[in-house]
Amino acid sequence: MRRNLNDEVGKRLLKGLDLAGLGGLSLVASFLAVRGGDGADAVLAGFFALALTFLCMIILRGLDLYEARKQVHLGSSIIKSITAVAIVGLAAALCARLIGLQFEEGWARLWLPGSAAYIMLSRLLAWALVRRDVHSGALRQRIAIVGGGKAAEDAITTLENSKGLDIEILGLFDDRFDNRSPASIHRVKKLGKIADLDAYARANAVDLVIVAIPISAEQRLLQILKRIWELPVDIRVSGQAAKLRLSRSAYHHLGDLPLLPLFDRPLSHWNEFTKDVLDRFVALIAILLLSPVLALVALAVRLESKGPIIFKQKRFGFNNELIEVYKFRSMYVDKSDATAAKLVTKGDPRVTRVGRIIRKTSLDELPQLFNVLKGQLSLVGPRPHATQAKAAGGLYDQVVEGYFARHKVKPGITGWAQINGWRGETDTVEKIEQRVKHDLEYIDQWSLRLDLYILMKTPLALLKSENAY
Repeated sequence: MRRNLNDEVGKRLLKGLDLAGLGGLSLVASFLAVRGGDGADAVLAGFFALALTFLCMIILRGLDLYEARKQVHLGSSIIKSITAVAIVGLAAALCARLIGLQFEEGWARLWLPGSAAYIMLSRLLAWALVRRDVHSGALRQRIAIVGGGKAAEDAITTLENSKGLDIEILGLFDDRFDNRSPASIHRVKKLGKIADLDAYARANAVDLVIVAIPISAEQRLLQILKRIWELPVDIRVSGQAAKLRLSRSAYHHLGDLPLLPLFDRPLSHWNEFTKDVLDRFVALIAILLLSPVLALVALAVRLESKGPIIFKQKRFGFNNELIEVYKFRSMYVDKSDATAAKLVTKGDPRVTRVGRIIRKTSLDELPQLFNVLKGQLSLVGPRPHATQAKAAGGLYDQVVEGYFARHKVKPGITGWAQINGWRGETDTVEKIEQRVKHDLEYIDQWSLRLDLYILMKTPLALLKSENAY
C-alpha cells in the first residue's frame, strides 16, 4: 500500500503553483505599470516582480499557509492569504517608489484584484484535493513501534504529549509476551512479533519505525535491526532510552521525542513523486514513438506460434508486493514457465525463433512500459524477479543475504546492474550476488541524474547481449 501524495508533496506543488501564478501576475502588472518608460525601468520592474513573488511566498510560508491542514479551512485560508499578499504587495510598491521606480496608479488596481482572484482559485483547488485525505487521516505520519517495555511506554507518552503532531501510532511489535511487554500500552496494541512487521508493512502504509529499546542492549538491538533494515521506511531508535547523551545535533526530533537516525527510506516523498511523474511521462512518449515496433513484434509473435501475444508473470515489486509483469511471449505456450522455476539457458528448446531474437535484443521487455504507466514499475530500478527464480538450486533470498533490500524501491525495466553487464541468466550465486550488489548501490546513490545516465547507457548495454538468451 503506497502513498505518493503527502503533506510535503502538497506543499511543494502549491508553492510551485504560486511561483507560476503570482510570478506571472507580478510580471504582467509591473511591466504594464512602467510602460512608456525606458529600458532601465523595465529591468527594474522585472526584478521588482520577482522580489515581490518570493516575498509573498516567504510570508505565506511563515504563516504556515502552505500546510495541507490549513487548506481544509477554506474561508480562513483564503482570507489570511489574500490579506498577507495584499499587504506585502502594497508595502513593496511603496518601497519601489522610494527607490525611484515610478509606477502608474493602475498597478494596484491590477495587482490587488488579480492576486485575490488567483488566491481564491488556487486555494479552492488545493481544498478540493486535500480535504478528503486530511479528514480521513491519510496525510498523518504513520508509526510502528518495535519494543514493548518501559522504553516503548516512554516514547509513546512523549509523542502523545507533544503538541502540533499529526501522527498515528499503528501498533507495537515485540517478541516478548510477558510482564515486560504488555498486550497494550495506553491505547496502542501489540500487533505481533517483530517478524510480523514485514507483512504488516506490505499491507499498510508505514512511514516510520521507531525501535524503542535501551541502546545499552546492544546485542538485541543489532538482532532487531538485522530483521527490519530491508523495510522501505525510515528507521529510528528512541533516544530517550540512551544512557549516553549525544549532542542535540545527533538527534532527529519528532515532537519532543529525540530519535537517532539509522536507516532512511531510499526516496523521500517528493523524490518518489517526481520520479513517478517522470516515469509515466517518458513511458507514455516511448509507447507512442515505439508503437510501430510494438505492432511488428506482436505480429511476429502471433504468426510464429499459437497463443497469447503477451506473457504475464507474477514478480516481486516494491516492498515485496506481487505484481503482474507484461512481456511479449517468447516461448511456446505449452512450454511456458510462469514461475520461472527453470531459468532460460542458451539454446533452450522452449524458446521460439522469434523469442530468441526479441530476448536477445530485449524487445520482449517493451510491454513493461504499460506496467510503468500503471505505476507498478519504474523505468529505472532493480529488475523484478520471478517468485520462484533460483540460482544454484536455491531461491534468490536463500542464497543472497539482504536480498529483499533491493525491493525498497519500485523495480525497473532497466537498472544499474544491467548497464554494468549483469543481465540475462542468473544460474550461479555470483551472478545474483553481483545483481543484488549493484541494485543496492543504485538505491544508496539514487538521483534523477543517475536515472537519466542509466537510460542513456541502456541502448549501449543491449548491444553487448552475450548473456541474454
